[in-house]
Amino acid sequence: MLGRNAAHKQPFAAAILKGCGMLVQQAYACAAQKLFYPVGEVDRFATRRFIEATVAAAFDLPVDELAAKTRRQAPVAFARQVSMYCAHIVLGLSLTDAGVLFNRDRTTAAHACRVVEDRRDDPTIDEMISSIEGIIRSWAEAVSGLKRRRGDRS
Repeated sequence: MLGRNAAHKQPFAAAILKGCGMLVQQAYACAAQKLFYPVGEVDRFATRRFIEATVAAAFDLPVDELAAKTRRQAPVAFARQVSMYCAHIVLGLSLTDAGVLFNRDRTTAAHACRVVEDRRDDPTIDEMISSIEGIIRSWAEAVSGLKRRRGDRS
């Protein structure tokens, strides 16, 4: 989304919001399949996929690029850093847990947070990250509300 043709693309907030309902439904469906994942892994898997899908939509990247084990190009690396930053800042995960969520080290998550904070000086990037944070926060609150109604303790 931040490339040379960014002006010709659909505004990132609209793109995220357009797919948000579908992503939430998919995340809930994934969480409902508890028999296929070890206890505790369902929430981790659903959380990671939702964050990745939201960030990928904002950056106009394939979701699989964010999950890649190698570094990839700069836009993909920054999108992955935004994912770790949101896990830490929005969801309140420790840097260790944010790193583990994305199969990275604690120091990698810390570096990601520093990079994202530095890049937020750009108003365009700050607006995009604020939109991503809002969507992830809304999703986390919705999931938390569903768990309370079901009586889950996690």
